[in-house]
Amino acid sequence: MKRKFLNFIFLIHIAAISAQKSEVQNLEPISNYFEEIKTATQQETSLWNQNLYGGILLVEPKTRQVYSNEPDSHNSLKENGNIYTGILPENINIANTSILWNDKNWAMIMLPLLENKYDRINLLAHELFHKAQPSLGFIQSNKESNHLDQKNGRVYLRLELAALTKSVLSSSKAEQKKHLTHALIFRKYRNSLYPESSTLENQLELNEGLAEYTGFIISRRDETQAKEHFLNTINRFLKNPTYVRSFAYSTTPVYGYLLSLQNQYWNQKIKTDTNLIDFFIQDFGVEIPVNLKTSVESIAPQYNGRNIVLEEKTREKKIKKQIAAYTNKLIEQPHLDIQFEKMNVSFDPRNILPIEDKGTVYPQIRVTDNWGILEVEKGALMEKNWKKISVSFPTKINEKMVEGDGWTLLLNKGYIIKKDEKSRHYKLIKNKD
Repeated sequence: MKRKFLNFIFLIHIAAISAQKSEVQNLEPISNYFEEIKTATQQETSLWNQNLYGGILLVEPKTRQVYSNEPDSHNSLKENGNIYTGILPENINIANTSILWNDKNWAMIMLPLLENKYDRINLLAHELFHKAQPSLGFIQSNKESNHLDQKNGRVYLRLELAALTKSVLSSSKAEQKKHLTHALIFRKYRNSLYPESSTLENQLELNEGLAEYTGFIISRRDETQAKEHFLNTINRFLKNPTYVRSFAYSTTPVYGYLLSLQNQYWNQKIKTDTNLIDFFIQDFGVEIPVNLKTSVESIAPQYNGRNIVLEEKTREKKIKKQIAAYTNKLIEQPHLDIQFEKMNVSFDPRNILPIEDKGTVYPQIRVTDNWGILEVEKGALMEKNWKKISVSFPTKINEKMVEGDGWTLLLNKGYIIKKDEKSRHYKLIKNKD
């Protein structure tokens, strides 16, 4: 998919819809999209033993115009032929995600949709999986795999993906099995280098990985199309500035596709506590060597290992400078700390930057909360436990709007910005007056 945003939804009840005038576009393509995904999900009900089709919100980001295939219980969406239209409130972040809105679970997807039919169905089915996720028994979890922003983490992920690419493109089962085994060896070696990395990676793969695999299966690409899709997906992924929150879109679907060639419904054996990589190793009948270090040293040259290491050494030097700049701007220098109360956040997962135990920098992010709306274009530091976010010091403060370098904060009534004269930092607090 061209663009994918992750959204953390903290069950927010929306009482009213914006009064903004609705400008409804040509509804025929929208209606066709709904029929297209409805048919596709009906054809693959056996994948999870249920039809994933349900409430969908297609949203135009600039106008917040929304098109749905189903009504909402608050009558915010007005019937328009076989489609329901309206305007999404400002305090709802627009993203490709699942969301609770007006007491109903929806799959939300940003317009315009992808031109390629298979990619379009893939994306819609991915978000419909997230909508159905609770009923399927899977918990949504997207913790950062920060080790994948470190040199060795990236090296062995890139080697794993190189081996997976050769596996899926192989013309014989023996060759496919060889490269698949190498991919799993690179994975196991990476996990041995970073304690708890196996758990962190598995959480995202059970969430986004299974969702993307579901989208791939429901899209019904043939063998040639599947190979082209995985090749393009992995090549696009490798161009991302960071891998920590997006790698699962490129790993689980490939492992899953290869396993589906011998066990079509392997996914039905997966549970919320399954370690997917251990599951794949067992079901593929792969033997992992005891001495992983020796093994990776012997097989890495087959996958351009030397050049990958050199490229990652160069990147490491560049990233250290970026981290130093953000540390100065968002930690050492005066800055604004904002505590979360009932947060809803959307961001691009492809360019975030972990800063050791301090948290993660999100270059672009939008946050809505009881206190208002924060929009950031030049970096914000999310605390590791997701309880607060920090931006650079305010350069302009008034009753309703606060501004700084690359960020704006639209304040709701009852909240003010206060400076701590001792630390020189600022805080957002409730006004007691």
